[in-house]
Amino acid sequence: MSDSHRIRVGIVGVGNCASALVQGVHYYSTKEILPYRTFIGQYRADSIDFVVAFDVDKRKIGFSLRDAIFQLPNCCMDISRDVQNGPLYRYGGPVLSAPILDGVSQHMRATSQKDTERYYVDNTSDDESVGMYAPAYGHNSVAYTTQDVDKYANILHHYQVDVLINYLPVGSQIATEFWASVCIKASVNMVNCIPVFIASNPQWSAKFANAKCTIVGDDMKSQFGASVLSQMFQELAESRGHKVLVHIQQNSGGNTDFLNMCNQERLKSKKISKENVLKHHGSEPDFLHAGPSDYIRHYKDTKVAHFKLDLLGFGRAPVTLDAKLEVQDSPNSAGVVIDALRYAVVAQQKGIYGALEGPSAFTQKSPPKQMSLSEAIQSCDALSSM
Repeated sequence: MSDSHRIRVGIVGVGNCASALVQGVHYYSTKEILPYRTFIGQYRADSIDFVVAFDVDKRKIGFSLRDAIFQLPNCCMDISRDVQNGPLYRYGGPVLSAPILDGVSQHMRATSQKDTERYYVDNTSDDESVGMYAPAYGHNSVAYTTQDVDKYANILHHYQVDVLINYLPVGSQIATEFWASVCIKASVNMVNCIPVFIASNPQWSAKFANAKCTIVGDDMKSQFGASVLSQMFQELAESRGHKVLVHIQQNSGGNTDFLNMCNQERLKSKKISKENVLKHHGSEPDFLHAGPSDYIRHYKDTKVAHFKLDLLGFGRAPVTLDAKLEVQDSPNSAGVVIDALRYAVVAQQKGIYGALEGPSAFTQKSPPKQMSLSEAIQSCDALSSM
């Protein structure tokens, strides 16, 4: 670790979530303190420096991170636009070219450039070098080599990265495994914010432990989002003696995340991950559905979630809950990630390696061990106070 008082962060995928995170760190470093978990160990929001990032979009590669986060197709609300005037050492890490692998769905490559709020590849050629997506090392293969892993591990070493955040699009199985391998090679901690099951896979967890680094994952659970609200509905019903017969959660949004998930093949792991949140109580609903339903471009970074629960109460009396949640999707994730990356570093400093159960259960949908919210908070507090 480069400086015991700073956390040097790398980001894979400079989309809306990265924008909210970088702006949010600046906001809570200059205007007010975090409203929750101001300290984890010795670290606050203003302990975080963003030293390098990776992307495949030519509109972002070559920019400093503090400028790249405002490039199209990002549509995150402005939290702290003056981050662009913030110090380079904190927010100005370069955005470097990354391997595409399976990180870009074919339907994203083929979407028209003419609509500037959509997603932007010249569809006149199959060669990504003609469009917006830039091959990182001269080929467009979905495979990677040990030399590729070594190359990016050396980059992480060069920038003295302490923790790497994975913000790749849903469905990026090979690309996520590649970046996990890079972190293991470089002994860099990882926060896996997407539903590719790394932290929850014992084999991958063991690899991180052997490399004496940590991983928090998988699939970020927003601060007050659809998944944590579904979890609370489920826990409340069961703790009050009600049987959950039906639990339906449907989500719509208009950012690149939702557009990417229009490809049903890329959506499989997301649906599994969202439903994992509700399956650890031992009384799974008779009918369970949780997952994205519609891409509605008009919503941009607004996410709209609808919930329907059918319960059986005392004397088998029926109870029905219908609810709606509307949030700004990317800012809703940022505070949780600020927590996750601090837990990853604190645990490593304390000699705790591999997948972190408590921080993963608190911040992620598919952790290595599902916990109730209160259990996850207790585990996190115990780690922070050790």
